[in-house]
Amino acid sequence: TDTPRPSAGAPRAWRWAPGSGWGYRPPGTPHHGDQPAPAPCAAGIGKRVALDLARRNARTILACRSRERGQAAVDEIRVATGNPAVLLRLLDTGSLASVRAFARAVLSQEKRLDVLRTFATNHLGPFLLTNLLLDLLKASAPARVVTVSSFRHRVGTADGRFLTGQERLRGLDGAYNSTKLMNVLFTAELARRLQGTGVTANALSPGVVSTGIMRHFGWAIRLLFTLLHPFLKSPEQGAASTIYCAVSEEVSGITGKYFESDCRLALPSPAARDPGLARKLWEESERLTGLTG
Repeated sequence: TDTPRPSAGAPRAWRWAPGSGWGYRPPGTPHHGDQPAPAPCAAGIGKRVALDLARRNARTILACRSRERGQAAVDEIRVATGNPAVLLRLLDTGSLASVRAFARAVLSQEKRLDVLRTFATNHLGPFLLTNLLLDLLKASAPARVVTVSSFRHRVGTADGRFLTGQERLRGLDGAYNSTKLMNVLFTAELARRLQGTGVTANALSPGVVSTGIMRHFGWAIRLLFTLLHPFLKSPEQGAASTIYCAVSEEVSGITGKYFESDCRLALPSPAARDPGLARKLWEESERLTGLTG
């Protein structure tokens, strides 16, 4: 790969420049060999992560809702990297049936799973997918689960009624913030349950990135991001913290942590550090996904 390796010690953030975004930092070490690394493939951060993993000679599974868009991404990445081991698997994380079908396909066709990277605007789909693939991850240890959260988890609602779906939040903004809080809580509880297995779990923020997701938010948020567009990260820059957590040797053995977009360790919000809330979310998620009777 032509991606620079990280220097020893604490990572350094780049200085700001128009269009560069705050905290962009080149990700770390290569990821070689016949080692599957599922990554969402839609345009934006997910596609950039998949491209980077393929450049590292990783066997890369692109999980996509659209066959047409997914195959186009696969073809593009194969041409750009010369890596033929870039595969498409259909997945809609909003459908638990689709999640189960995707997991069955991976379990039946893959011998190893070294990195599972999840990014979604819901919680239950990635929760179920991770649990269905845990045995394969453990058998592939050392392995990593990387969950893309957001700095906006800090304003997510910690009320258990919202976290478990007993009450709905109004608007996409509130739902997104609380989903990102759930991502961090899920990661903390997953790391606790995986202690001693050789599988680590960490969450991260990609920063403020210019991607298509902005069109789904309320008008005020869209206006704000339109004004801030010159200062936003590109998808490539936004992928840096994800790639760092997925492949860098600096993260080896670190688990249950939250990384900011400049790849630095950071404390998440007080709500995200509540072990009781994390356990409650886990148990309710098990019930809602049918993992428990």
